[in-house]
Amino acid sequence: MSPSRKRAAVTELRTKFGISERRACKAIGQPRSSQRFKAKPRSDEAPLVKRMLQLARARPRFGYRRIGGLLVLEGWRAGLSRVFLLWRREGLKVPQKKRKRRRLGTSANGCHRRRAGGPNDVWCWDFVFDRTESRSQLKWLSMIDEFTRECLTLKVDRGITSSDVIDTLAERFAMRGVPKHVRSDNGPEFIANDLRAWLGRVGVSTLYIEPGSPWENGYAESFHSRFRDECLTLEVFEGLGDARAITANWKEDYNHRRPHGSLGFQTPGGFAAACAASASAKASAPAAHAAGCLGQTQP
Repeated sequence: MSPSRKRAAVTELRTKFGISERRACKAIGQPRSSQRFKAKPRSDEAPLVKRMLQLARARPRFGYRRIGGLLVLEGWRAGLSRVFLLWRREGLKVPQKKRKRRRLGTSANGCHRRRAGGPNDVWCWDFVFDRTESRSQLKWLSMIDEFTRECLTLKVDRGITSSDVIDTLAERFAMRGVPKHVRSDNGPEFIANDLRAWLGRVGVSTLYIEPGSPWENGYAESFHSRFRDECLTLEVFEGLGDARAITANWKEDYNHRRPHGSLGFQTPGGFAAACAASASAKASAPAAHAAGCLGQTQP
C-alpha cells in the first residue's frame, strides 16, 4: 500500500473509531513523519496539468505514456512517473473502444407514421430474454402482424442468429404468405447482410426504426409487455423443453382465447378470420355481378 493510501486509511480509522494518530499509524504500519508529510507542488505543476488535460481531450485514445512523450517533445520537464501520478490524480483513463454499428433506421419507418393497411402488410419482430431456473439464458423471437395483432411466431432457444431468423421466416412465409414489409430495430440479427439480401430476393422491404427509439416499434413492445406480464413473470422454466411447451400454450391462448382491447375485445385469430371472410366476400361480389349480367343478356 502506498503512503498516500496509508494516510487515507489512518484518517479513516481516526474518524471511525476516534483513536489517536499514533495508535492509528501503529495499526496501519505508517510512520508518523510520512503521515504528516505534505508534498509541495512544483511551480510548473498547474500549467503542466492544464496542458496534459488539453492533450488528453485532443487525443482521447492516448494513454499517459504517449501524453508524457508529447509533453517532453513540447519541452516540459515531466518524467513518466510524474505524468502517471498527475494522470491518476486527475482521474484520466483511455475510454474503452466501442464497436461501430451500422445505423439504418429513420423515424419515417416508425409504427406511428407507417401504419399497416391490412393483413400481411406489415409484420414486426423483436427479441425478449429470460432465464431458466438454473440461470441459463433463454431468447425468444416474436413476429406480430401489426394489423390483426396475431402472434405469428414465438420461437425460444438458447441463442438465435440471423440464419435462424431466415429459417423461421421461410417456414412462416410458406404457411402464411409473404408480407410487404417487416419492421424492426437495428439489432445485429436484423441488419445482417445475408438476412437483408434474402428478404430482398423474396420481395419484402425492411422498415428499420430510428436507433434508440423502441416506441417506434410499438406493436412489438406492446406484445412483449403482455408476454412478460402474463407469462414470463409467472412461470418458472426448468429447461429449454419446458420453456418451449409453455410458450406454445401461451401463444395458442393469446391468438384464439385472449380478447384484445384494440380489436374491440375480439381475439386476434377471430379478427384475422373476419378480415379474410370480408376480403373473400368483396372478391366474389364482382364475379357474381358479372355472372348475373351475362345471364340477363342470354336469349
